[in-house]
Amino acid sequence: MSTGRVVAGIATPRGRFPHVRVAGGFAFVSGTSARRPDNTIAGAVVDPLGTTTLDIREQTRAVIGNLRDLLREVGAELADLVQVTTYLVSMNDFGGYNEVWAEFFDEQGPTRTTVAVHQLPHPHLLVEMQAVAAVPAH
Repeated sequence: MSTGRVVAGIATPRGRFPHVRVAGGFAFVSGTSARRPDNTIAGAVVDPLGTTTLDIREQTRAVIGNLRDLLREVGAELADLVQVTTYLVSMNDFGGYNEVWAEFFDEQGPTRTTVAVHQLPHPHLLVEMQAVAAVPAH
């Protein structure tokens, strides 16, 4: 049996798919960004003159926080992650993303693949992650 769900308190998916689906003892987390429930984006600031500043470190922290919240909804934690795929709009952001990653994970953490993509669903998004975690038996 598998179950998918959209989680309250997390930005609503921009399509008809769940935030997370549990199957076979694993949680499969859909691509998750720094989008907040009100559709603002962590790490994206537009000043009164329209100049946009995007912060990969803040966005990466927000994405990992959203992953944590989604995993907790199904009884798992960041420590239960087994695999993460990260999508960066620019590999020039790899250093900042990697620094923040190291605040949460080390060589005992999940396997990871990072790829560059042309764009994400909003021009202010710099990073998105999808993940697989083992759900502890209760």
